[in-house]
Amino acid sequence: MTSEQDLLTGTALTVFRLNGQFLGVSEELARPIGLTAAHWQVLGAVLDAPLPVAGIARVMGITRQSVQRVADILVADGLAEYRTNPAHRRAKLVAPTEQGVEAVRRITPDHAAFAGRLCDQLGIAQFEVTVDVLQRLSAALDALTPGAERA
Repeated sequence: MTSEQDLLTGTALTVFRLNGQFLGVSEELARPIGLTAAHWQVLGAVLDAPLPVAGIARVMGITRQSVQRVADILVADGLAEYRTNPAHRRAKLVAPTEQGVEAVRRITPDHAAFAGRLCDQLGIAQFEVTVDVLQRLSAALDALTPGAERA
């Protein structure tokens, strides 16, 4: 039987590898549109509703400084804009411009095609189980590390 520590190590190493793989796929999907994976992530985080940089960082599980750097680039490139935040005077909201929304729309067909190929590889039922397990793992880590600095 595998020890609990071996399970944690195996999970962490697999997730680290998956992170690299997903970043590679994201770079390939975003590159033809002139975006990076990081640009796509930040734009994707605010497609439904504008968020402050700290909120984007929390959702993505990365540092506020990383998001701020990318948001500044997106604003300079005309893909996003800063808006007044009624809840906080100094923490502006990041929102996509129409150009930013269109850039993400242009990625969608290739994203859908890749998702279909991955689903064919795994099978829909196994893919659904995978998403559920990863979400539960993330929630468990959040519960065990409530004071961890994520933004």
